[in-house]
Amino acid sequence: MPSPLGNKIRERRKHKEMSLERLAELTGSSKSYLWELENRDIPNPSAEKLTRIAQVLEVTPAFLFDAMQTTPDDAVADAAFFRKYQQMPDETKRRLRRILDSFDED
Repeated sequence: MPSPLGNKIRERRKHKEMSLERLAELTGSSKSYLWELENRDIPNPSAEKLTRIAQVLEVTPAFLFDAMQTTPDDAVADAAFFRKYQQMPDETKRRLRRILDSFDED
């Protein structure tokens, strides 16, 4: 029987129309490892693996572990975006800041 964590990983993966193979590729995991996470009763991923899975699925590790929260809210999306932003090259960050600044010019 899948765990709540496994169910969330599967639901987010399917929401993003992503195969197990693609998620494995993007997270540096094997397909069988991800299948185990999604389908076994007591998954035990490392913090590093869980963080990478959350990044690819555009949620937070906390969201994946929170049994009460079934869909990511704006706070989860914002935290995932900020984590992604922090990893961007400086030039990309500058471009994004200019775009955001243009909204304030009204």
